[in-house]
Amino acid sequence: MVDIVGFGRLLEALQDSGFELLGPTVREGAIVLSEIAGVDDLPRGVGDDQRPGHYRLRTRDDGQLFGWAAPAQPWKNRFLPSRLELVQIRRKGSSLEVQDATQVPTPVAVIGARPCEVAAMTVQDRVLSKGDHADPDYTARRRASFVLAVNCGTPSGNCFCVSMDTGPRATNGFDLAATELTEPEHRFVVEIGTEVGAQILAKVDARGAEEADLAAADAVVSEAAEHMGRTVDTQSLPDALLANPEHPRWDDVAERCLGCANCTLVCPTCFCTTVEDTTDLSGEVATRTRTWDSCFAPDFAYIYGGSVRPELRERYRQWHTHKLASWIEQFGTSGCVGCGRCITWCPVGIDITEELAAVTGHGN
Repeated sequence: MVDIVGFGRLLEALQDSGFELLGPTVREGAIVLSEIAGVDDLPRGVGDDQRPGHYRLRTRDDGQLFGWAAPAQPWKNRFLPSRLELVQIRRKGSSLEVQDATQVPTPVAVIGARPCEVAAMTVQDRVLSKGDHADPDYTARRRASFVLAVNCGTPSGNCFCVSMDTGPRATNGFDLAATELTEPEHRFVVEIGTEVGAQILAKVDARGAEEADLAAADAVVSEAAEHMGRTVDTQSLPDALLANPEHPRWDDVAERCLGCANCTLVCPTCFCTTVEDTTDLSGEVATRTRTWDSCFAPDFAYIYGGSVRPELRERYRQWHTHKLASWIEQFGTSGCVGCGRCITWCPVGIDITEELAAVTGHGN
């Protein structure tokens, strides 16, 4: 248990331990994830209003630091960068010199990750760090990270983490998890998740939480769970999706979808990438770069002779069925954590929960 001053000291303890702080801050009318210097950079007294295709900040009168739902940027920006140089090849006389272009990652403390985002990190860990073909850069970045999660007390109108069993309370995947309380005084109930988390918390003036504090923290999470903006019926969802490849709803949604790929870019679990090879003008240096890609791009499914998914309906269907059906076969978990970003940041307000209900016949 720490008060607001103690929470600031907790951030200082992370910095003193060599971590760069990355957290939420307000910039240009949005909550964005950025390097922060301390508690004063957090969005105090700021909330948000999220609906399909709509995002606005609003003022809160309780001074909460984390009184908002999932921001636009997912934490995957840090662990799976949108652009990463992989290797450089330099001409050295008559020979070539190959250099690994990736760098040793800076230790980073993730401040204020929502439970749905912590769940998304766990999903990406299974995809990118497990098995015989682990991504070394991603794995190194995750190993150098510290996760300070904050349980959700104010879900948006687009959230459905309860349906996906990923929130509003973080259950694993964190070093420390806090629940913010503002009555009768501003304080945080902190749960320890790892030994590293315990060591950091020991550096600040924390006291044991009393029964009243624990009850208040439970009430915050319970209240959030009862006020989800959206729901998804996940019973038999994978089978229902895979059984409806020619459902007319795919045509309907394709008429509205712009194919802009916003949904995949803001999704905290999407991991599609492509590789670009370039040379400088002198022809002395060639660079291979990995960049984000999307299954909404026609070229993503291009093979010799053309794209295997030339129509937008096919690409939208691929996104749904992979994320919520075949992903489970591949990785043992759903690829959706219910953060609602794809709904908020769709320019035409397409609601994944409505589309799932229409295709599967399971009401939302």
